[in-house]
Amino acid sequence: MSGTLPNTRFNAINLKSNQKTLVSETDSGKTFRRQVQGQRFSFTIAYPPMTRAEFAPIMAFIMKQRARKEAFTITMPSFLDAQGNETGTLLVNGSHSASDTTIALDGFAGDGAGRLKAGDLIKFAHDKVYMIIEDVTSSSNSATVTIEPPLREALADDSSVTYDSVSFNVHLVSDTQEFNTNQVDKDGNLLFNYEFDVIEAL
Repeated sequence: MSGTLPNTRFNAINLKSNQKTLVSETDSGKTFRRQVQGQRFSFTIAYPPMTRAEFAPIMAFIMKQRARKEAFTITMPSFLDAQGNETGTLLVNGSHSASDTTIALDGFAGDGAGRLKAGDLIKFAHDKVYMIIEDVTSSSNSATVTIEPPLREALADDSSVTYDSVSFNVHLVSDTQEFNTNQVDKDGNLLFNYEFDVIEAL
């Protein structure tokens, strides 16, 4: 792994869920569906116009990844933190097997008025990021969260849970990186425009 993206000033994230489904249909109209491989998130990171001093360390970091060869970490900015009012230190309650979609947690500190919300991102003690698909509203210090996709790896009792500042382990989608310089600021200084695509590296 080659480090953590050094700047979270990006102003756009085009988040996508990638999950392959094979579909076949018979002459009688029966449809068969099965999913292959695992689900992965991908997204586009787009920055606002930057000065050269702001842009240079970001481009240097991307060059360090040697195109699609290396994996690195991107931490989501605060506008993608959990929507609920939860502030506790959450831990897995009991052990869970790969392929589980309901995960028991404890350590909740909120009062039960919408602790975590459907659409929130959540991460356990491995690289994969999951999405909560039902609101979590329990009034006790324990509750069950429902996630998609199913767990990629088993979870141990009391292992860590992250629901704010969730980090993705990713690699670049393309071997070619480019930027443009078609703007200037009010003082005539050149501004750099830059965006790049990544996908989860699992």
